[in-house]
Amino acid sequence: MSAAIATGLGFFAVGAANADTFVPLPGAHLTKTLSDGTVVDITLTDESANISPSMGATPVHRNAWVSGTARVELSGPGVRGGRIDPGYVVGCQVDIAGGGASGGVQGTLDWSDGKNIRPGVGATSGGNLTLGPGQATAFHLLDLEQANDFGQEVHRWRHQFSGGSGGVSWADETIGLGGCAGYAQARAFVNVEVETEGVVTWTVLWGAPFSIG
Repeated sequence: MSAAIATGLGFFAVGAANADTFVPLPGAHLTKTLSDGTVVDITLTDESANISPSMGATPVHRNAWVSGTARVELSGPGVRGGRIDPGYVVGCQVDIAGGGASGGVQGTLDWSDGKNIRPGVGATSGGNLTLGPGQATAFHLLDLEQANDFGQEVHRWRHQFSGGSGGVSWADETIGLGGCAGYAQARAFVNVEVETEGVVTWTVLWGAPFSIG
């Protein structure tokens, strides 16, 4: 089994301490047994958000800095490894706690089963977003530069690991939201692709929704 691999993301300056609101978040945990008997254990820990007034100083702008750690443990015969894709869903005046968002989502998310978003559907990398009422979107935390088979630069938002374990950590990753005059929420997700000798499947772990003002 391979050792866990952690990826750290960039740090961002935070505003004056007396203007910020620190929000500790509960994280999340999910254990799932696949059809071939492989057990997938996903945890989201050390999760928090620091909410601060926007530098735009208007009611339609707000900022948050988010941190957390996602870990995946796989056990069972034929485990080959997997990919971890962490990110956040952000919504403006829309319930992002579950399938209730389906009526107002902008087309960037697939809530068809009420729990999961399909990875990569319309999602962006980078947390500078513009949303109107009733809209929601997702963005990926990772933006990994790689060379493809032809030597060209490509960008991946998934961290790949081999063997039975892997991990990704992020600290003070920014969410900058503009255009939202109403209440706004965000919640973390961890998309995990698992590959064994007999199965390739996606599992999604959701964090708790939190207000960003």
